[in-house]
Amino acid sequence: MSLRPILIHPDPRLRKVCTSMRGVTAETRKLADDMLATMYDAPGIGLAAPQIGVLERIFVMDCNRDAPGDSPTVCINPQITWTSDETVTSEEGCLSIPDYYAEVDRAAKIRLSFLDLDGKPQEQEFDGQWAICAQHELDHLDGKLFIDYLGAVRRQMVTQKMKKLKRERARG
Repeated sequence: MSLRPILIHPDPRLRKVCTSMRGVTAETRKLADDMLATMYDAPGIGLAAPQIGVLERIFVMDCNRDAPGDSPTVCINPQITWTSDETVTSEEGCLSIPDYYAEVDRAAKIRLSFLDLDGKPQEQEFDGQWAICAQHELDHLDGKLFIDYLGAVRRQMVTQKMKKLKRERARG
């Protein structure tokens, strides 16, 4: 496992729609391991491949805050097959938009179909933080960020903050 650098908004790769993965290979498993290590190190509860510059449809998540590492979930070529009518509003953050949080409305429950690391089709229902995280990460695979749910002025303010952060980090 190796840690990968996390891209910071506004990086154009974060706005790309990712391509489907063609099956599960040793390279796929290595990517998933690297993504999990990077996510836990950040620390975060989810990470999508475009956040580390890989434009493929895979994300990882682990919302078990009491025992991080006990419940890692890897979703390859995920698709939401059902959403509840009930919505929840919760504060979201993003590893690609450090130190910024905002309230976002999402479906309270979802059903997600995906391939697991053995290449086997799975369909799983998620609720609570797991449902929110899965929807957030799936948005990344479609080139969408959580700030896209905000008004234009707030979104522009966040983008300017991130540009400044990137300049500061580049200077060291």
